[in-house]
Amino acid sequence: MSQWLQWTLIVAGLVASTVLVTVIRRHWHTLQTHKRHQARARQFQQERRASMVESIRVLALAIEEDQVEYSEACLRIKGLLDHLAPELLEESPFRVFREVHERIQHMPTHRARQATDNRFIRKMDKERREVESEHADAIRRAATAIRLHRF
Repeated sequence: MSQWLQWTLIVAGLVASTVLVTVIRRHWHTLQTHKRHQARARQFQQERRASMVESIRVLALAIEEDQVEYSEACLRIKGLLDHLAPELLEESPFRVFREVHERIQHMPTHRARQATDNRFIRKMDKERREVESEHADAIRRAATAIRLHRF
């Protein structure tokens, strides 16, 4: 084999090695970046979950101490449980949150409430208070149970 061919093959080998090392480094960097993104996403989900659990516990405590309207707390807890543990809404004593939600979800809130006729608002408030008084004991029991529940 001639010396020129040997040098050509050596240079071609070095170029091929350099290209392969570059490709491997880029791929490795991409994998590391992906792992960092996944770790951040996992951490975000864990923090979000912990925040939702804490919100449920605060709402449950507010129910137990009569610091919040039961209907509002049921709406909020049901919404949080939909994301956190929807299967709990089918279990006793937690199903009361879903039941109250179903009975009052049609009622206007926030801006819609402000834009609604006062007579209709009074009628809805009366209906809401009736639902709250009908389910008051079950709501308090469910609040205590959900506050102590291990998620």
